Amino acid sequence: MELKDIKAVYFVGAGGIGMSAIARYFRQKGLVVGGYDKTPSDLTRRLEEEGIRLHYEEDVNQIPEECKLKESTLVIYTPAIPATHKELAFFRENGFEIEKRAQVLGRLTQTHKGLCFAGTHGKTTTSTMCAHIMHQSHLDCNAFLGGISKNYGTNYILSDKSDYVVIEADEFDRSFHWLRPWMSVITSTDPDHLDIYGTKEAYLESFRHYTELIQPGGALVIHKDLEMRENVQQGVTVYEYSRHEGDFHADNVRIENGTIHFDFVSPVENVADIELGQPVPINIENSVAAMALAQLNGCSADELRNGMRTYAGVDRRFDFKIKNDRHVFLSDYAHHPKEILQSAKSLKEIYPNRKVTVIFQPHLYTRTRDFYQEFADALSHFDEVVLTEIYPAREEPIPGVSSALIFENLKEGVERRMILKDEVIDFVKEHDFDVLVVLGAGNLDNYVPEIAEILKGKE
Repeated sequence: MELKDIKAVYFVGAGGIGMSAIARYFRQKGLVVGGYDKTPSDLTRRLEEEGIRLHYEEDVNQIPEECKLKESTLVIYTPAIPATHKELAFFRENGFEIEKRAQVLGRLTQTHKGLCFAGTHGKTTTSTMCAHIMHQSHLDCNAFLGGISKNYGTNYILSDKSDYVVIEADEFDRSFHWLRPWMSVITSTDPDHLDIYGTKEAYLESFRHYTELIQPGGALVIHKDLEMRENVQQGVTVYEYSRHEGDFHADNVRIENGTIHFDFVSPVENVADIELGQPVPINIENSVAAMALAQLNGCSADELRNGMRTYAGVDRRFDFKIKNDRHVFLSDYAHHPKEILQSAKSLKEIYPNRKVTVIFQPHLYTRTRDFYQEFADALSHFDEVVLTEIYPAREEPIPGVSSALIFENLKEGVERRMILKDEVIDFVKEHDFDVLVVLGAGNLDNYVPEIAEILKGKE
């Protein structure tokens, strides 16, 4: 089915951050869009307000009639949906065209110039930075992001004039192998999703294969310290980047009075005095990668400066809720040991003389089983660690796997405690904090607004 022939699109698992972006894309194109999700949320309520027809029970009878016409309906599903799902089974049994979200994004990279951002961590921030730079430049762009941009209040950007599409390239379930990037950044390849890949070697091989998909004439911008080796097609230019060295890097970094400035060093054109609109140390490196792709595609020095200065961040990515002399409180999506380590180092770099407390909700039993020692080592860089029970997401419990594995391996000298997620609010009420961060990819973030109000009441 060609995209032009589609009249209706149905999403099985509509409420995910990536799925919702595509749902909005098709809705803005004027198509009938419907879908199922397991539970309502703020995001699904916004989708319904935008005219997307959603329901929350496995019920074929609730599928809109327009979405039951096989010849004109595309069905999109997320790999998190089980094969036994009644609605997915209905579409399969009746011969509908069914695609994963990544396949649809792959279609878009064949009709647009895809600027794709891959990596175990960092891809949401760098892709959102690049999308903002491109959108406010003379080039503009479409974008499908893995987080809610604070500049736009959404996870997608739609343009009727730009040939560019910025895409977060997800390695989960090898989804990024459907893409055909024009250019790509790879931020990191620390092993993850071993429930899918099995081994570190298979995980790295998946990234190597991804680099083969970059189109001739395009480019790969890869972090210089990665363990994997790329295997690009002839005609693809490879650049390296990092914070301190590489073809693209930062120089003359100044961190003072809550601001970050640096000079952008580039083989295309050096750009002096970049100011970060979201002044977090890890964003120095992230912005180098984002500006590299934007500059390689024609963004000017002034457009780079303005884009980075006005970049407001992403929900749940170093998302400051309170920042004053009495309290600092933020939420961060970090859920892999390397992400947690970067979060700890960044906070200690910004606040070297303040006590930093983390409340961490581990995400997935398999990830905890595979990396509990690495989690413990990373969390030990905080002054105080509060652990809740594991958020299971799509998984069933694994005997012997709990937050205690992390707790028992924290280093000596770190203040620590374990509490239930349902006890977090009372814990915050009963204790005082200097710098507090809520970490994780689970549902602990639902408490963030209430925690912020509690802390404001203590000022």
